[in-house]
Amino acid sequence: MKASELRELTATELETKLGDLKKELFNLKFQNSTNQLENPQRIVAVKKDIARVNTLLRQLELQESK
Repeated sequence: MKASELRELTATELETKLGDLKKELFNLKFQNSTNQLENPQRIVAVKKDIARVNTLLRQLELQESK
């Protein structure tokens, strides 16, 4: 998911998205450990998406504190 798409979401939607991404990462790691994962690069992509969402949530938090 692109950062520009994430910027259009509200803080609540971003938190929901973050929860979904963390669940997906857990499932991908589980599949990887049981050798059922077809695309290991998906783990990297999900981690980057989690970082993007966390960054945007922090930016919103800093904007609100000003």
